[in-house]
Amino acid sequence: MPTNEKEINCYLFDQLSILERIEAVTDDPKVLKQIEIERRQIERKLYQQPPLVKE
Repeated sequence: MPTNEKEINCYLFDQLSILERIEAVTDDPKVLKQIEIERRQIERKLYQQPPLVKE
């Protein structure tokens, strides 16, 4: 389990990288739509204010 904001951000960036790799190998419109939904959810967590963890 991540213990600080930096670790959480690294985890979220890893998730975005996975989505990019999947997107690169598919043309299925349903999959691409789901990737966009997942990307928005991850970015919402990544760029939220205030940060996820208070230090």
